[in-house]
Amino acid sequence: MRPNIIQIVADDLGFGDLGFFNGGQTQTPNIDALFATGARFEPAYSASPVCAPARAALLTGRYPHRTGGIDTLEGRGLDRLSVEERTLADALQAGGYRTGLVGKWHNGALDPAYHPNRRGFDSFVGFRGGWMDYYDWRIFRNDEVVESDGRYLTDVWGEEAVRFIAAAGDSPYYLLLTFNAPHYPLQAPAADVERYRSTLGVTTEVATIYAMVEAMDRAIGRVREAVAASGRGDDTIIVFTSDNGPDLSGACARPNRDLRGRKGLAYEGGIRVPFVLNWPARVPEGRDIERLLHFVDVAPTLLAAAGVAPHPQARPFDGQSLLAALGDGAAAAAPRFWQWNRYTPVARCNAAVREGEWKLVFPPIPAAMRVTPEDLRVDEELKYHPERHPDISRGEPPRQVPPPAPPELYRIAADPGEQHDCAAADPERTARLQRMLDDWFAEVDAERRSRSDTTL
Repeated sequence: MRPNIIQIVADDLGFGDLGFFNGGQTQTPNIDALFATGARFEPAYSASPVCAPARAALLTGRYPHRTGGIDTLEGRGLDRLSVEERTLADALQAGGYRTGLVGKWHNGALDPAYHPNRRGFDSFVGFRGGWMDYYDWRIFRNDEVVESDGRYLTDVWGEEAVRFIAAAGDSPYYLLLTFNAPHYPLQAPAADVERYRSTLGVTTEVATIYAMVEAMDRAIGRVREAVAASGRGDDTIIVFTSDNGPDLSGACARPNRDLRGRKGLAYEGGIRVPFVLNWPARVPEGRDIERLLHFVDVAPTLLAAAGVAPHPQARPFDGQSLLAALGDGAAAAAPRFWQWNRYTPVARCNAAVREGEWKLVFPPIPAAMRVTPEDLRVDEELKYHPERHPDISRGEPPRQVPPPAPPELYRIAADPGEQHDCAAADPERTARLQRMLDDWFAEVDAERRSRSDTTL
């Protein structure tokens, strides 16, 4: 019997937001149960420190640059997963799975060609951009606009996920459940916020984030109950992760395993994420898998678990199936890469490569990380009025980007906080990893520029 697959993705979640990792300070019993009983991959990495590129990699098994999904700016089309790509949902749909997306999309907010229903999902209930108000929301049910009825949006996602599971019946299904919690805007039930603020003595912002995560946990609890009620619990794969690291800026600062950096940065705090895979029929309870996982590995792993071949029109994966790792048989991890900035990608800006226990990092170049106020205004307006399509072919704003700072070298296995730069002490390794990163960037960026629907 082919397994059902539920892939749950949180938004800007950190290790310290979950009770499993923070000693029970936050109330997340359902997510904690997934980590207690599943296969915990450590270390696990997103493909990007921001969401749209990270999601592009999850859907394709390919580095974000190749896919065209390079930034979060939907008003410029930089979030768009190229129509030349084939998704995990495309492959599973072709393999006989019923496919559904509930929650956040952010891989093509504008233009019908990028709608989830045209990217392999039989059904879609959610929003297509980067964020949405949790009470005054405006979402889609396939092509139909649904206006807010006052419910908390995280609760809506839980209800819709349960509805999808029930409707699937005996058919194998793939559900991509993408919560927007705890992403901005920070909104949660007031009683939960006050409880965290008073008991933990944290800022109102952090208390709200914890309350948002608790609401997500309750929704996941309803999903777990629906799976159990279906009688297919043993044959259902449930994956849980976050799209990237947490936003720790300003009053949102909070513990995250003492990792350096935060959302938006190629340091560990921006790209290292909690990741667990539950599959009772195949995975012994509560396993630690000390094998590097990168988001490009997720699609090939899930296809292998389902016994489904990649879509015949899919381009080659950058990742590899880690199904064998569930039985201690996976090969050593290949070198993995990251790079992100605003607008046109800039080599050696906010970029990294990890090979074995070593990681080379080029710090961000501030001039390349800035976004114009006008682009921020347009993207906010699109959350409520997606029908107002801006001209996405207008090119990027003028800017002058100075040369990069020198690279930094860290022995991550012994220094996950990236506190001890070894570049000066190990110039040969530094130079070799720098060449690897340069070669990778040149390859993937050339493919990005070759896309027929690229906007930069």
